[in-house]
Amino acid sequence: MKAAAFDFDRADTLAEALVSETGDKPVAGNQSLGPMMNLRLVRARRLIDIATVPELRAIVETPEYVRFGAATTHAEVEDGETPDPTSGWMRAAASNIAHRAVRNRGTMGGSLAHADPAADWVIVLTGLEATVVVAGPDGERRIPMADFMTGPYTTALGDNELLVAVEVPRPGPAARWGYWKFMRQVGEFAKASATVLIDPENGRHLCALGALGGPPVVLPDPLAIIERRVSAADIVPSALAGRPLQSFAMHVAALERALARALGEEEDGA
Repeated sequence: MKAAAFDFDRADTLAEALVSETGDKPVAGNQSLGPMMNLRLVRARRLIDIATVPELRAIVETPEYVRFGAATTHAEVEDGETPDPTSGWMRAAASNIAHRAVRNRGTMGGSLAHADPAADWVIVLTGLEATVVVAGPDGERRIPMADFMTGPYTTALGDNELLVAVEVPRPGPAARWGYWKFMRQVGEFAKASATVLIDPENGRHLCALGALGGPPVVLPDPLAIIERRVSAADIVPSALAGRPLQSFAMHVAALERALARALGEEEDGA
């Protein structure tokens, strides 16, 4: 199928990107919106290309975090063309997103704004306690990644707001990380995923589950899970009670694998 007719404009500045009317949609990599438009699941009056807006391409480093412009592509993270505040964790995660052709065009901000429950950046950046920066008529505001996705394909973005950047904190030197996702074949979206962050120097410990048909779930009492005082088989069913899942087995296994990687019991990856 082909998309319904639409107009197309290119924004050269952030101010131009923020000027929109009902039916306008910003687009960068177009790896999610394009297929949905071709299937007539989504229609747009006008597409506004924001892929080359300088403010959305900028990378800013501070002692506390790295700020990634929303139009940063997955491939740029994978290839080490951007700083990686996690010393390789983000690069490894990016390399397992879909296929290389998708990574060449797809963007970090686009993935988050699209808010597919099974998307890699949704769970990875939740696990890294990232902050989403959005801009609108009233200026910028910051939203913790754990609060950004409110439902399947639904976010906390307000009317006429645009996701402009993602701020990823720098972990301490002794921090550990584990990420695992289950797929039927390479390139597919995850059927279950989990992340574990152990960052004692900054007092940050986090365990989260993804690919749940909605927002990721940050599990309670992560230290108990990390220290194995509570088993994944016990915590996952209670944490996901009420979720429309046929089985929790894959999420239990994903959490166990992510924890093993964070503890150095097996090599990291996805």
